[in-house]
Amino acid sequence: MTVKIAVLVSGRGSNLQAIMDSIEKGYIKNATINVVISNKANAYALERARNHGIDAVFLDPGEYGRDEYDKAILNVLSQYDTDLLLLAGYFRILGNEIIKAYRNRIMNIHPSLLPAFKGLHAQKQAFEYGVKVAGCTVHFVDEGLDSGPIIIQKCVPVLAGDTEETLTARILEQEHIIYPEAVRLFTEGKLKIEGRNVVTGI
Repeated sequence: MTVKIAVLVSGRGSNLQAIMDSIEKGYIKNATINVVISNKANAYALERARNHGIDAVFLDPGEYGRDEYDKAILNVLSQYDTDLLLLAGYFRILGNEIIKAYRNRIMNIHPSLLPAFKGLHAQKQAFEYGVKVAGCTVHFVDEGLDSGPIIIQKCVPVLAGDTEETLTARILEQEHIIYPEAVRLFTEGKLKIEGRNVVTGI
């Protein structure tokens, strides 16, 4: 069975690119990205999708109320028979209706070692707090803010002489590794949620 993937994006889409590359190289098998959806008309991620022959859809939030926007997203996901929904730099909070429809089938990548430094500018939060170890997390999405069950985490040391920018760049390198890995585990049926724990490699 081919796992049909949809991706929600707002920006450059470098994590989207990493996942597309992993599918094309055969690292992620039995999966296809059918549609990429953005709330930003000029998101470069949409161009990345088109360059790979993937349908790219812009949904303008200004044309919808909050609940109606979520319904518009759900309509697109339904049209493409979506099995797995990925958030890749998507800067809106998903409504509960979407989360309910795709319970345990929505993944997000966050640039911190959750539950530390939730929300926006996580790298800046970590750097300014003075942590010695930062990192990134792939997790399932629930109704809370960056609070769903954790799938994979990767530590990134904070080095002497680091700036927020250099730390952010090194974290992003690891995001490009662990997000495709999490998708691969899902498509191979190797993820099982037990309470807050995600068991891998079943």
